[in-house]
Amino acid sequence: MKIVHTKDTLSDIYLDAVRIRNQVFVVEQGVSRTREIDRDEAQCIHFVLYSEKKQPCGTVRLLPLENGKIKLQRMAILPKYRHQGLGKILVAEAEVFAKQQGYNTVLLGAQTTAKTFYEKLGFGVCGDIFEEAGLPHISMKKEF
Repeated sequence: MKIVHTKDTLSDIYLDAVRIRNQVFVVEQGVSRTREIDRDEAQCIHFVLYSEKKQPCGTVRLLPLENGKIKLQRMAILPKYRHQGLGKILVAEAEVFAKQQGYNTVLLGAQTTAKTFYEKLGFGVCGDIFEEAGLPHISMKKEF
């Protein structure tokens, strides 16, 4: 496995991230394409996890905020790569990057179905359930 990241929204890495997100969020979950790609794309750091065969299999992005905070968003693993621990690897890599860049808090809005996944990674609930893109989410955070 190999994880790479970019801020270049014209790069092949970014395009791989968008393809994964399209499959997971738009096709599987019914999120509108116009909602899935947003105005924050160019400000985010986009991570893509590639298989040993160099196939893109997962993605996540980080949106820098103020006061040492960064937001983890658009976490997605393609169906055939799920339940192999790849999400955990991807989040860990994003956390390492965030720490190296001087951030001390990672925030996220997890789909409620992923709450337990993030709790196992050390995130705690820090808000109420809310709706985003037609799906229930919950605010979570992790401090370093």
